[in-house]
Amino acid sequence: MEWRDEGIILGTRKHGETSVILEVMTRAHGRHLGMVRGGRSRKAQPLLQAGNRVDLIWRARLDEHLGMFQAEALELNAARLFESACAVYGLQTLAAHLRLLPERDPHGGLYEMLGLLIEHLDDATAAGELVVRFELMVLEELGFGLDLTECAATGQRDDLAYVSPKSGRAVSREAGLPWHDKMLALPAFLLRGSSPQADITTIEQAFRLTDFFFARHVYEPRGIQAPDARAGFLNALRKRNAAAQGVPGDTAA
Repeated sequence: MEWRDEGIILGTRKHGETSVILEVMTRAHGRHLGMVRGGRSRKAQPLLQAGNRVDLIWRARLDEHLGMFQAEALELNAARLFESACAVYGLQTLAAHLRLLPERDPHGGLYEMLGLLIEHLDDATAAGELVVRFELMVLEELGFGLDLTECAATGQRDDLAYVSPKSGRAVSREAGLPWHDKMLALPAFLLRGSSPQADITTIEQAFRLTDFFFARHVYEPRGIQAPDARAGFLNALRKRNAAAQGVPGDTAA
């Protein structure tokens, strides 16, 4: 068995004295694991870092085997990303979300979105909005997508302000007003065709929205918790926002 694809490295773990198990998100083969012989060498370690984009050849005797990876660099992003706490926690969060999906299932849209995020994770202004959009895509791929296109009660497409916690559908401001204290806020930047730029307040609203549905549909049924890195990412965003107002800036420490 053999295939060739490109992928973005999510992480590694030690295997034996000199090798590693490499975890990648690939364009055509989904999240995939494979062993890299000599992956702990000085030459290989800079390549096999999370966030790097690589050209991969995977070989195995049978399709269900772990198999072996050969990897060559396409984009070395890790050094840049490791300089930012937003990027470090953000990348860990994205990897944790991708692990919710079955291994080896192709998700081309998520791969493309991951590549876009890799370009912008160290830009706190863009990273928050992009990560929450990635979370919405993961919910969709898991079968729990939200419908933010029209009001669940009236069918209108303007002045959408809430999301129903029961149905995961948008609700207009007028229709949702009597139950506003039970509704989830719908940040305007998530609406299709919207122009408002996200700020830290609306970013946090958006993360509360996705967190609610991840907890209900994914974490609680599986008996797992939200990844710690997600809280770290939000905290890093808050620090960067504070830094923009004169507080010392973001570091990866």
